[in-house]
Amino acid sequence: DDDDDAEDGAAAAGAEGESKKKKKKKKKSKQKPAAADGTAEAAASSNGQPTAAANGASAYQQTEPPAIPVRLLFPSGKFPEGEWQSYKDDNLWRETSAEKRELERLQADMINDVRQAAEVHRQVRSYIRKIAKPGIPLTHLCETLEDSVRQLIEARGLDAGIAFPTGCSLNWVAAHWTPNAGDKTVLQYDDVMKLDFGTQIGGRIIDSAFTIAFNPRYDPLLEAVKDATNTGVREAGIDVRLCDIGASIQEVMESYEAELDGKTYQVKPIRNLNGHSIGPYQIHAGKSVPIVKGGEATRMEEGEFYAIETFGSTGKGYVREDLECSHYMKNFDVGHVPLRLPRAKALLATIDKHFGTLAFCRRYLDRLGETKYLMALKNLCDAGVVDPYPPLCDNKGSYVAQFEHTLYLHPTRKEVLSRGSDY
Repeated sequence: DDDDDAEDGAAAAGAEGESKKKKKKKKKSKQKPAAADGTAEAAASSNGQPTAAANGASAYQQTEPPAIPVRLLFPSGKFPEGEWQSYKDDNLWRETSAEKRELERLQADMINDVRQAAEVHRQVRSYIRKIAKPGIPLTHLCETLEDSVRQLIEARGLDAGIAFPTGCSLNWVAAHWTPNAGDKTVLQYDDVMKLDFGTQIGGRIIDSAFTIAFNPRYDPLLEAVKDATNTGVREAGIDVRLCDIGASIQEVMESYEAELDGKTYQVKPIRNLNGHSIGPYQIHAGKSVPIVKGGEATRMEEGEFYAIETFGSTGKGYVREDLECSHYMKNFDVGHVPLRLPRAKALLATIDKHFGTLAFCRRYLDRLGETKYLMALKNLCDAGVVDPYPPLCDNKGSYVAQFEHTLYLHPTRKEVLSRGSDY
């Protein structure tokens, strides 16, 4: 299986080389320096109406529903920066270090790709907020969102597209729920929906999520979680211990109360859910960012991507697997596994071709024309080649909210890539 790995590596490198070539050709136009903080650009473009200043005078403006690839909205080839935050005391020197600034310059192309994926995320969610109203079937919501991502990112196999299935988990379901074929669930006025979706270019993933609730009674719950996530983002940085971030998040979240039906709940962080480091084509790259105190003392390092996500609940503050599974992902470290069932081999070939090690759901297999694959899929799971990720649920009757951002630890400062004018 070493040969297989080498082949995969070569293929990936080839694909990366190809996409780099394509990019080099595009960069004929003079690059405009970005605004120092990048916020004006992000704000200008996140409402789907890029200003001339933000994009080097594009001939295009985003339509509604969005259909114009983000690349065409920024003809300079330079995409909006996220929100910059300085590191704390001991690492403030990095901002003025010539060596660190030079290191940063060398990463410009890679980070520009991630910024493009982030801009797609902002524009898609800006539109989805307008159509996510009580009465919309969740299948329709997810398919509209996913088609928008494909269109705006100019989806091309593993080189660019959707990073993982659209989570639209409701109420006490915290994560990993998306409709399977035939699901008739409709969004209701009293629902609390976590919309968690991802975009990727060249395997560089933007993982960002927010919560939609129509009934104002949930506002304190959403406020608590948004504040907790922003606290985690603020505390993150090079050399910061992961357990310290968890402690800060918990302190902020538990300072909020939500009143529902005359009963007052302290908002609880869900203790067995975490943020995580992100690697190329690897949504969970090995480090976990806890959202309660008492985690591990591992430190964050320069050059790492992190998804900082927090979940607040009116229930137990603990999730367990429940309900029908929709999310699956090929095991990142699995080598060659001999499979007996021809049907399982064929399904694995489809997975390798279209998703690689990115997560997928049953609807994505349906869309590719796969049918009667459940037995083969179970076989791949039993063989350890694919892992199932069932929905994660707190107590029935409770409510869970989530907010999440992707950030990058640059040599000089950190950049909250997925930040928008909305959250």
